[in-house]
Amino acid sequence: MSQTEMEMSAGLAEGTQRTGTVKRKMWGGLRQQWKLLGLFEIDQQHDFYSLTSMMKEGLSAAVQNTIDNPPPDELSEDDYRLEVTQIHKAFRMETFAGPVFASLRRSLGMTEKEYQHSLSNDGSYLQFISNSKSKADFFLTNDKRFFLKTQNKREVQFLLSNLRIYMEHLEKYPHSLLVKFLGVHRIKIPHRRKKYFIVMQSVFYPDDRINARYDIKGCEVSRWTDPAPEGSQVIVVLKDLNFEGQYITLDQHRPWLLRQVEIDTSFLQTLNVLDYSLLVAHQPLHQDERHQCLSFATLIMRTKKSVITCSSPTHAGMPTVPGVVPEEDSALLVSEMDGGTGSCSVTESRVGSDLGSAPSGRPCTKQPVGTVTDSMELRDFQAQNRRLLPNFRNPLHVIDGPEHRYFVGIIDIFTVYSFKKRLEHWWKRLRHPGQAFSTVSPPAYCHRLCQWVQDHTR
Repeated sequence: MSQTEMEMSAGLAEGTQRTGTVKRKMWGGLRQQWKLLGLFEIDQQHDFYSLTSMMKEGLSAAVQNTIDNPPPDELSEDDYRLEVTQIHKAFRMETFAGPVFASLRRSLGMTEKEYQHSLSNDGSYLQFISNSKSKADFFLTNDKRFFLKTQNKREVQFLLSNLRIYMEHLEKYPHSLLVKFLGVHRIKIPHRRKKYFIVMQSVFYPDDRINARYDIKGCEVSRWTDPAPEGSQVIVVLKDLNFEGQYITLDQHRPWLLRQVEIDTSFLQTLNVLDYSLLVAHQPLHQDERHQCLSFATLIMRTKKSVITCSSPTHAGMPTVPGVVPEEDSALLVSEMDGGTGSCSVTESRVGSDLGSAPSGRPCTKQPVGTVTDSMELRDFQAQNRRLLPNFRNPLHVIDGPEHRYFVGIIDIFTVYSFKKRLEHWWKRLRHPGQAFSTVSPPAYCHRLCQWVQDHTR
């Protein structure tokens, strides 16, 4: 072998060795990344133990204040602007618009005691570390029912400034898929920056049988996530490109979902926001869950969760979704029970029992049938709030298909289409020609997400 051949051979061997080293480093880094994804109990050795302990103490006191001082039957402008500060030994906690969020919790059939218990029981909070680009910190209550997320001041101000119209939207469409915000707080620890955080209802609750989770934005650039290694217990939220080739199979519930996504995204368009996500998860249905309609008792239970006298978070004296419906208002005429598919249709109820609130936002009253049928808007509203909710925890975000139970919700609604975002849009057009990316105008974003749902459901 000549000297030149020997040098080439040695160089090739060295290059192969370097490539192998790089691959091992990349795989090692990837394995380390998996170790940092998922849920972690925040024990006494955890960096966030002190902060979350203060959160628990502060939230317990804040909810106790609501228990001792229930919100009024009619919310006022002062309730939306109210700030309550409670001083604790090592910190102070501020609660914003407390009566408003208490009214919303009540409208969801949630008692203050159970909310308080979930937020402040002895079980440790869980930290959720995702593959999201967000700089926020995510925590879950020990029972995984509620999410706590740190927010910046601008995002909190945006939510509070739009809180009234958000509440009006939920009042008009109580089966909305929008994430349910249950509290906004600020914690101040001496010699440290103030930290804002919000409490939300978890879309993926209960999650013990969920076998896949997706964060959908309706685009393709940066919308792939490497799945967790086979057999791994790591929780990975997948993205649009991971979902390709799959469908959300709902059968008779599909038109409802398409319309509700259209309603909710149109509302977000009026807020001039983009970059929100449609969360989707699924789990297989057990055999008995596929035939719930065979039980008339189950049908009545589901109806009492679904059909309401009035659905007004801002009028506390009225039954709401999903809540307790007076027995005399739960008499329904069932016209169809398909035992083969487990599908049910509720065709008639007492006048006023399925209307929710009037489109004007005022509390609804029983109306003559002629008045209802005269209004196209009210008929659309009535049909949209007539979905038979499943007899399951977290029913507003759960839709059952023939074979699978789906968890669906819209989250991350704080990104305004600002001048900075417009510049980002033009930069991405140059960088990703012909490709769909997330930063587009609110009308385009709304249309594209609706189209994604149209294309991926059946």
